[in-house]
Amino acid sequence: MSYLNAVANRKVTPQNLPIPGTSQVANSAGGYAFPVDDWTRLSRFLVLGSEKGSYYATQTALTAENAEAVGRCIDADGERTVREIVAVSNAGRAPKNDPAIFALALAASLGSETTRKAALDALPTVCRTGTHLFHFAQFVDGMRGWGRGLRGAVARWYDAKPIKSLAYQAVKYGQRDGWSHRDLLRLAHPKPGNEARRILYHWIAQGWERIGDVPHDETDLQIVWAMEKAKLPGTTAKTVAELIRTYDLPREAVPTLFLNDSLVWEALLERMPLTALLRNLATLTRVGVLDSKAWQAHVTKELTDAGRLKAARVHPLSVLAALKTYAQGHGERGKHTWSPVGKIVDALDAAFYASFGNVESTGKRFVLALDVSGSMGYGDIAGMPGITPRIGSAAMALITAATEGKTETVSFQTSLTRLAISPRQRLDDVLKAVSGLPFGGTDCALPMVWATKNRVEADAFVVYTDSETWHGAIHPVQALREYRQKTGIAARLIVVGMVANAFSIADPEDGGMLDVVGFDTATPLLIGDLFGVFIENKRGNEPFGSLPLLFRFPLPNRV
Repeated sequence: MSYLNAVANRKVTPQNLPIPGTSQVANSAGGYAFPVDDWTRLSRFLVLGSEKGSYYATQTALTAENAEAVGRCIDADGERTVREIVAVSNAGRAPKNDPAIFALALAASLGSETTRKAALDALPTVCRTGTHLFHFAQFVDGMRGWGRGLRGAVARWYDAKPIKSLAYQAVKYGQRDGWSHRDLLRLAHPKPGNEARRILYHWIAQGWERIGDVPHDETDLQIVWAMEKAKLPGTTAKTVAELIRTYDLPREAVPTLFLNDSLVWEALLERMPLTALLRNLATLTRVGVLDSKAWQAHVTKELTDAGRLKAARVHPLSVLAALKTYAQGHGERGKHTWSPVGKIVDALDAAFYASFGNVESTGKRFVLALDVSGSMGYGDIAGMPGITPRIGSAAMALITAATEGKTETVSFQTSLTRLAISPRQRLDDVLKAVSGLPFGGTDCALPMVWATKNRVEADAFVVYTDSETWHGAIHPVQALREYRQKTGIAARLIVVGMVANAFSIADPEDGGMLDVVGFDTATPLLIGDLFGVFIENKRGNEPFGSLPLLFRFPLPNRV
């Protein structure tokens, strides 16, 4: 019998051994999981990035692994790779645009001639701001030379932008990553099509010798005059505030000595973009602007406007990071402190849910299972300070809990705990509760084992994890199949990958299992699609059916 037990395709296999006859590979924790394909790895990287690395891999190692996977996608189908990069970036599905820019630079450097052309044609769509363009220049400069095609693509980026928009970009994003607009103009040599553009290019490259007392005759260039005017000796905070209101100066154009003045911040706040508002809530509180109930009402209205959130491509993780930092009253870095305003915390809480768009209920029964093992408490999702995979999991689970009426929420490591949390709680309170849970090893089978033992009825188990499972006496897929058999419920397994690694606990051969990426704004739509529920993606301006279905497996006729 010992020989038979060693080779038989048993229903139960310890997680430190592979299930016989499957494609399982060793994960980083000493257990076995299913490998994900390169297209899944591409999407995980585009959404989650690799900043700060993970518990098992440094940032350098994790980035190198993902770059190799992106390279294999480029080799296999370069144009499809570029389309996926554009889809994630343009729809605002990722918390940060940096991974998409890096992947685009890879495609523009390593791909075939057709792929390189597609990547360079996509440059204005993916690199929408000056900072994006500087990031691209930094990445691509280390991979290839500045040939005619690359110089032409950068020149088109400048020439295609309306002069007013380009002037704003030049003022707001002067330089990043060791690159400036002056550097890129000298490399790309765009040809100005009119006098206003010639003047702007001249100012970028050489500056202006003298600032007059009156604005420039070209209305579209007056923002440049206003920025230079604000720098002159003897300028007062009142004058800077007037320049901000009249010429729409961004914060980046304000001299440093005025950035602690409430008059200046009130002027900035009147038309502050939402992404800038999220970044500057602490400063607005610290300098006293948000002591005013009128300004509190203004900020609350801005933050909870779903239409503006969508138009500004504000990602839920950006809201979550702002909420966590603002509510704690001090930054993850730096020495500044502030007293959070309750109404602003409430507005951020509402903005988090609104930033996912119009997510509709499937009417199904869910077990939401949060992996709180040691590896989930390390690293930051997309480089967002303080937003570990453990914290991100709790926030994502609340989206489903707020949408679906029938949910059970549990946390697990080598033991399982039911969590008494609900979407009626404020998000920052839930994050504190999850942060205080004990760490431990990883057994991703526990949610299904627990549900089987306690006769919990579930149409789907949603497991938020890095798939570094190793501890249990049964693999998660085996535990799910045992649950299906004993309950008669054709339950699905939805694995929400919270780290851009190469593993999943979902069996790609089982059509009732789904791999999705944590904090991809398309994830709630993918979950609905698993149950055959068509949900309109109102956040992304396109129906779900037009999104790339990289993670959807065909549902089987059985189970």
